[in-house]
Amino acid sequence: MRNQIRLYALVLAAALIPSACSLSDRPGRATLPTELSADLSGAEASAGGNDIVLVTVTPDSSSIAIGGTVALMAKAYNANGGQNPWVRFTWSSSAPAIAAVSASGLVTGVSAGSATISATTMGNFTVGTATVHVAGPPPPPPGGSETLIAAGDIGVCSTTYDEATATVIDGIPGTVAALGDLAYPAGSTTDFQNCYDPSWGRHRARTRPAIGNHEYQSANGAPYFTYFGAAAGSPTQGYYSYDLGDWHIVVLNSNCSRVSCAAGASQETWLRADLSATTKACILAYWHHPRFTSEWRGGNLNVAPLWDALYQFGADVVLNGHTHFYERFGLQNPSAVADPNGIRQFIVGTGGKSPLAAFSTIKPNSQVRQNHTHGVLKLTLGSSSYTWDFVPVAGKTWTDSGTQACH
Repeated sequence: MRNQIRLYALVLAAALIPSACSLSDRPGRATLPTELSADLSGAEASAGGNDIVLVTVTPDSSSIAIGGTVALMAKAYNANGGQNPWVRFTWSSSAPAIAAVSASGLVTGVSAGSATISATTMGNFTVGTATVHVAGPPPPPPGGSETLIAAGDIGVCSTTYDEATATVIDGIPGTVAALGDLAYPAGSTTDFQNCYDPSWGRHRARTRPAIGNHEYQSANGAPYFTYFGAAAGSPTQGYYSYDLGDWHIVVLNSNCSRVSCAAGASQETWLRADLSATTKACILAYWHHPRFTSEWRGGNLNVAPLWDALYQFGADVVLNGHTHFYERFGLQNPSAVADPNGIRQFIVGTGGKSPLAAFSTIKPNSQVRQNHTHGVLKLTLGSSSYTWDFVPVAGKTWTDSGTQACH
């Protein structure tokens, strides 16, 4: 009987000891990201291969408004570079009165300021952190201001995101800047009638559009120019300008293979003459393809001569679409160097096209990014400053806001 009990014990022990093969084949085993390899370079000397030695939290820095939220994700790695998907974390905030965090890592902005959010492993207490900045309400806009509402990449018949963003615009008076790729898939007359007009079309009378690449897929853009008429500029150019309160607004054509963007070409020389003639203190420009973007395409170098001219004339803001997410850059010069006299670029490709795009290499001076919420950018343009607010569709809470003086 005693030998039988001993045999049962040996069998049970063997069942509980995992083989080397089963350890290497565990779900969640992953190649360590390159940017983390340095953090683990000396870890194996002091820790067993299965001990948790590194915790990462993404995004590692984010900005939200009071009442806004951001979902953080923690991952645990062992000394061999493998991710352990079974690790549980406890979440905490260094300043719960500024940013509170739930048991699942959802952070809610409470008051203006910054807080460090920590994810701690249960067991060996390895910690990963992220910083959350909570923005207070922007100051009230100056008297006599104008409102510009912007988004691109809009009308898709098979989804309802364009209807949702059009509903947002219903409640915001002002001028609408449609940033290109307005009627998918090809900008045809049928696409405009069926995929754009039922949603954003009800704001056509107050819309000043920029032409995208999808518009040129049908009859060299003719349906686009027919739909918007004189508001879209000349069909042979697709660029124009107008004044909005104390601001001069320039709309350009970034389809540079159709209408050249090169220095000395008609569009670039027109732009310089137009900027020379304005008496407005503040300047904003918009077109479809972004000069800088943290998406895989990395930006459109062809529009650089247009950016150069705007920088030389002291422009304040550039708006773009094309990339299907939201990204805000800090003030920068044409060489992507931070510059207090530079231009702030917004990408607002969140008008309706889905799914939203993934981020790739994060570009210098990129300050805020999100690819999970459709919405529009509301710009309040004052006599010497501007305020921005990203307004999400119903049911979403992510936003971005701030204010900046004109040059």
